[in-house]
Amino acid sequence: MDTTKPPAPNAAQADTTPVDLAKTEATQDTAVEARAETADLDAAADADQGADDFTEDLADEEQQPSHVGSAAFAIVSAGLSVVALSGSWVAGIVSERASVAARLELSQAAGADAQIAAQFVDPWHTTAMVNGVFSALALIIATFVLALPAFSTPERILPTWVRSVSWAGIGLGALGVLLFVLMYFDLLLAIPKAAS
Repeated sequence: MDTTKPPAPNAAQADTTPVDLAKTEATQDTAVEARAETADLDAAADADQGADDFTEDLADEEQQPSHVGSAAFAIVSAGLSVVALSGSWVAGIVSERASVAARLELSQAAGADAQIAAQFVDPWHTTAMVNGVFSALALIIATFVLALPAFSTPERILPTWVRSVSWAGIGLGALGVLLFVLMYFDLLLAIPKAAS
């Protein structure tokens, strides 16, 4: 007969009963669920913060004035100035019309000076007039764009490029008006005279 005692179970094996394992698994599941809930709450808080930031950005954009109109007028003034200096289709058409009208008024016995005036001086003055009108419009529009912030809220400041284009429109418009005066009053080039 064997008198040896079976070995006693160690303490770790003695404590791991099915009930204890179920409690441990439940505790682990609860911890995982708690971590998941915390992550969900953090994600929701981040989403709320992002929505608040987006709302604040929209509010800031709505409060800042739009410079679309000022920019458009500045570009128009610069364009009109360039057209006035380089000549336009309108000036060419009006000049041709003035030339034809002056020729129709001439008689067959008209002198050389009258023919020069009909064929050269009248179209020259008409072209100068049309270009002068374009230059004056460009000058007025550019001045309006630069003066607009003075009549609105003090916080309204035009972007640098809009001011630069407006100043370019003023400079080119002033040059166009000067050329108009010189051309219209025949100060730039003398009217040709027929030989006596």
